Amino acid sequence: MNGKTMSEIALGDSASFTKTVTEADVVQFAGISGDFNPAHIDAVSAEKSMFGQRIAHGMLSAGFISTVLGTQLPGPGTIYMAQELRFTKPVYFGDTVTATCTVVERIEEKNRLKLETIVVNQRGETVITGFATVMPPKA
Repeated sequence: MNGKTMSEIALGDSASFTKTVTEADVVQFAGISGDFNPAHIDAVSAEKSMFGQRIAHGMLSAGFISTVLGTQLPGPGTIYMAQELRFTKPVYFGDTVTATCTVVERIEEKNRLKLETIVVNQRGETVITGFATVMPPKA
């Protein structure tokens, strides 16, 4: 199964993925990535931080952008080529975040798309902004 090809994608097309971030997600991500920063796994240390509690890894939330690109828009067969990220707010355990990717540029001669990538929490606050460059699958 392949995702959408360049001819099936228009400027403004958009897709989203929503997930509630759990403590288990953060612990598993720490184990997979090797990032055991106390801000993520040590409640006592995190209470003394600027956030006052443990936070999810920024790259965990950024991974939800990859979910959208690889499963929906363009979808399976997409090659993820580049990503610019700006982390604007923390994601706390129990937050529900939605990653949305919107096509903002089509580079047909190179079979490339540029998508605006935004992740927001359940309060509507933007936690990540950026842009992705992908190569959609060919027919």
